[in-house]
Amino acid sequence: MAETIIKVDLSKSAYENDMIHNRWHPDIPMVSMVKPGDDFKIECVDWTGGQISNNDSADDVRDVDLSKVHFLSGPVGVEGAEPGDLLVVDILDIGTFEESQWGFNGFFSKQNGGGFLTEHFPEAQKSIWDFNGMFTKSRHVPRVEFAGLIHPGLIGCLPSREMLNEWNTREKALVDTDPHRVPELATLPYAETAHMGRMTGEAAKAAAAEGARTVPPREHGGNCDIKDLSRGAKVYFPVYVKDAGLSVGDLHFSQGDGEITFCGAIEMAGWIHLRVNLIKGGIEKYGIKNPIFKPSPITPKYDDYLIFEGISVDEGGKQHYLDVHIAYRQACLNAIEYLTKFGYTRAQAYTILGVAPVQGHISGVVDIPNACATLWLPTDIFDFDLQPNANGPTIEVDGSSADVPLSPDV
Repeated sequence: MAETIIKVDLSKSAYENDMIHNRWHPDIPMVSMVKPGDDFKIECVDWTGGQISNNDSADDVRDVDLSKVHFLSGPVGVEGAEPGDLLVVDILDIGTFEESQWGFNGFFSKQNGGGFLTEHFPEAQKSIWDFNGMFTKSRHVPRVEFAGLIHPGLIGCLPSREMLNEWNTREKALVDTDPHRVPELATLPYAETAHMGRMTGEAAKAAAAEGARTVPPREHGGNCDIKDLSRGAKVYFPVYVKDAGLSVGDLHFSQGDGEITFCGAIEMAGWIHLRVNLIKGGIEKYGIKNPIFKPSPITPKYDDYLIFEGISVDEGGKQHYLDVHIAYRQACLNAIEYLTKFGYTRAQAYTILGVAPVQGHISGVVDIPNACATLWLPTDIFDFDLQPNANGPTIEVDGSSADVPLSPDV
């Protein structure tokens, strides 16, 4: 049986656990050492460190302190790993805690981070999802149930000093182009809420002042939110520091492509079973700049989809040149509008796109001036017929009787 090398206590603050950190920095000490070929288990708190509760109020999502996230378990050192290697990580299994059979999805207030459709959903909302084995459903989104594809939203290796400096320089330059934007263009180092694992004293203070926030994906992996990194997936991570420094967290029970609600999956605490190996000199051998991976062979089997198109013309009718961000946003908005015709509120429809096994595709980037993106909505997750027909849609859901709780800004 694989050893659990990092354990968590959900009743305690993540700041009390020195095997957890919430910034990226090359000097964060390894909390455990493993050898190539070893397999082991790691326990993880939810990405907010327990700031969100299983209730029918969105106050906690409205008031969440996003400067604290993400809480990651690690870093785990791999003997023999050196800069320039590839760390091969097999995700052998991943699951929920017996005592925590629920997760949450939320829309952040625009004033506190917002999301992909923040102009349309500017205030905080939250839905709770209960787990029943491999399936989930929510008291806040009726007549939907689907199988989860559990995965880590965030996994990667520690950056080198040079890489950390590059991240901070380029992200600061971006913020400087519009320093008062709400939400901000990037999340810069913020020492006050940093948790630097086993670093202590002045060294911890200095590292906290320059440690990179965990919000975006970067060259080392990080917060990529790729739903197909589930059990059976294999990931090849570039190594930038001695021993690699593998960390993981932000576990998701299920997510649609793009994690469009920002708190955009079904967020959960849980455990992950990994195996590691090394390819010496693999970065140069294979020309690797960002991680590459093989997806899980085990995925929910949904074969029937309604596919919504979007093009790079925004809500105001303004033409954009081959902008896939605009195009995917339009595909999502088109799907939301469609679902309201069956009785869902717009918030419920948005939630479904964020948490269900929705596929997002870049379908065309050459036909000037319009990029085309598509959103694939599996119809089998609904317990009624969602297909268009000659008689028109019928109201199947009384969305207003069980809407996604909203907490206005204060």
